Amino acid sequence: MMELFAFHSGMDITLICKGDLDVDDHHSIEDCGIALGQCIRAALGDKKGIERYGYFILPMDESQATCALDFSGRPYLVFDCAFHRDTVGTMATEMAEEFFRALSENAGITLHLHCYGRNDHHQMEALFKGTARAMKTAVKVTSDQIVSSKGVLE
Repeated sequence: MMELFAFHSGMDITLICKGDLDVDDHHSIEDCGIALGQCIRAALGDKKGIERYGYFILPMDESQATCALDFSGRPYLVFDCAFHRDTVGTMATEMAEEFFRALSENAGITLHLHCYGRNDHHQMEALFKGTARAMKTAVKVTSDQIVSSKGVLE
């Protein structure tokens, strides 16, 4: 999923995780979201010139994910996605929400994710690709201004 995220966001990501997978995948996946979020926040600095908002609807066969995000500096996650089985590959499906929560909190993103479908792999893939595409739009530099009526983004 991280390879898909990197490709569709246009970000050059090298992420190495040495976790406690012998216990379960929780800490490893959460830590990847934390690390990625911190790197994105640091890379954007004061966010001068970025578009700030991003939105994408991504169909994946019978599934669809909708992602809306705002690099406001006020982290918040809405995660509306019901999975039908416990895992996709070796990843617990419940960890998708934990990854995106960690990403949101550490990058300072308000993130709304909604998905539906019958195939959990397709839903998961649509979430990661859709978020990446929305983020690609939001971080694009389109001006020399900070897109905030207050003149600052956290």
